Amino acid sequence: MPEGKIIKALSGFYYVQDENGELIQCRGRGVFRKNKVTPLVGDHVLYQAENNTDGYILEVLERKNELVRPPIANVDQAILVFSAIKPDFSPLLLDRFLVLVESNDIEPIICISKTDLISDDAVQEIKEYARNYREIGYHVLLTSTKEKEGLDQLLPLLENRISVFAGQSGVGKSSLLNSLRPDLELETNEISMSLGRGKHTTRHVELIKIGNGLVADTPGFSSLEFLTIEAEELPYCFPEIYEAGANCKFRGCTHISEPKCAVRQRVEDGSIEQFRYDHYASFYEEIKERKPRY
Repeated sequence: MPEGKIIKALSGFYYVQDENGELIQCRGRGVFRKNKVTPLVGDHVLYQAENNTDGYILEVLERKNELVRPPIANVDQAILVFSAIKPDFSPLLLDRFLVLVESNDIEPIICISKTDLISDDAVQEIKEYARNYREIGYHVLLTSTKEKEGLDQLLPLLENRISVFAGQSGVGKSSLLNSLRPDLELETNEISMSLGRGKHTTRHVELIKIGNGLVADTPGFSSLEFLTIEAEELPYCFPEIYEAGANCKFRGCTHISEPKCAVRQRVEDGSIEQFRYDHYASFYEEIKERKPRY
């Protein structure tokens, strides 16, 4: 049986890309509903088809990850788009996104947009945050669609990968995609000044080709709650805290109140940024106080 990749899901049809790049319109077999398996965009599948408009998905192959919102599988990386202004840059919200991405085994790339709109003083503050995250090991880009800044660095990062663009509404995700591929003409909305946020502008899940990569043109991580992350897993989502934690005196140190905690020592000597540790501690308490789901 031929193997392909689901590129688009719409109105009960799945559009599977074959080895030649052709799209085959398929339906899912009833066995998927029986086994409670829903084919997702990004899935590698086995299918059969008499022609390009009458195919059936027979099997969904093993996934390396899957997201609920947006419903997509086998994501390689998330481009986390955060504007320097309108809305203002929020390291707290960025760290929340980073935890969600890390917990799903997806590589994050931080993209700070709208750098042309801020003052010289604010530029220095943004550059300092960029330096902090780069020292942790994250890939950070400073971009401006108006000035075409940083776009030449972003395009190669998409090559041969499935990417999702995620971030607050109004930060310029659609503008970035339009700049990378102008023929898309994705709808963009001005930010609502009264609410301080924009409106969602995408309506279905589809992988679009940009350069030699595939990008989901729907906002990622519309739910930002830590519903599936346990407190003991949180250090893995903060690379510098996980690394320092290997030197803690007590095994299973939470890095909250234990004596001789190597993480808190590094916060005190400045080798771990205070704001990052504060976010870690806040997220830890949030997870511990989470009501159990039944």
